[in-house]
Amino acid sequence: MSTKVNKTAIGAFVLGAIALLVAGVLVLGAGKFFKKEFVYVTYFDGSVKGLNVGSPVTFRGVKVGSVTDISIIADPAKRELKIPVIFTLEPEKFVGTRAEFRRDSKFVQKAVETMGLRTQLVTQSFVTGQLMMALDFFPDKPANYVGLYKEYTEIPSIPTPLEQLQKTLEDLPFKEIVENLNHTLAGVERLVNSVDAKKTTEAIESAFKDTQALVQNINSKIAPVADNIAQAARSADAALVETRETMVTVRSDTQKVLDGAQLTLVSAQSALKQSEHTLQAYGEDSRLVVDLNKTLRELSMTTRSLRQLSDYLERHPEALLKGKAGE
Repeated sequence: MSTKVNKTAIGAFVLGAIALLVAGVLVLGAGKFFKKEFVYVTYFDGSVKGLNVGSPVTFRGVKVGSVTDISIIADPAKRELKIPVIFTLEPEKFVGTRAEFRRDSKFVQKAVETMGLRTQLVTQSFVTGQLMMALDFFPDKPANYVGLYKEYTEIPSIPTPLEQLQKTLEDLPFKEIVENLNHTLAGVERLVNSVDAKKTTEAIESAFKDTQALVQNINSKIAPVADNIAQAARSADAALVETRETMVTVRSDTQKVLDGAQLTLVSAQSALKQSEHTLQAYGEDSRLVVDLNKTLRELSMTTRSLRQLSDYLERHPEALLKGKAGE
């Protein structure tokens, strides 16, 4: 006897399987079905080794998209190969941007033209050599469009610093530089060979000997001069000592002369007093009075001269040795 099939159980089983399938798709797809993405294209001239499908696209270090396709295409106009890289951007990553960017991918074209938005390959890992694509603003870099894919908005690319250095090195005329260097070295070699090394060495040795003789001559001349200078210094010291002693003696003699002059003045005053008493006994017209007046005047002049001599010697005691200096 056959068992009756339960249609309700079969339906529940099918619905559960569908639910599990949808949940797995959502989990494995990381919710990409509900994300809005814009597709763009850029072109590179050099090698893109290390850049793969799924490599991140960053803007100043923040992941804003990913690479979806890498291929090679020929450019008939320039007769060269280009490497187009198709990538997506998530507008939700640009929080606070204008609404036009969230609705229309063509807004990026305005950023390319007005703000200098460019793509560039950068190293993602130095260990594995993986690359990623970076977006940033380079207003000083020209926008070099390729235009091979018309269905995508193109963002121009710029070479990496290493590619710029490589291109600079390629543009250098190494052959001409090496030839000029060879000519320069050959000229230097001819110049060195044209110089007589033996004569040059002899001239240097002769100059060295002349210099050594000059130094010895100078030393022989300087030694007597130094001795004379030392002897002159000692003589000067002795002269100063002798001058000091002479000044002390002169001061002592001057003091004695002044003391003698003082005694003479006292004696003269006493004599004058006695003469005054004596003259009182004689008339003014007598010869004795006249002679006495003359003698007194001469004595007064002598006293004045002695006083002046004493004052001068007091101020200039060196006059006893050198004499009176001229006015």
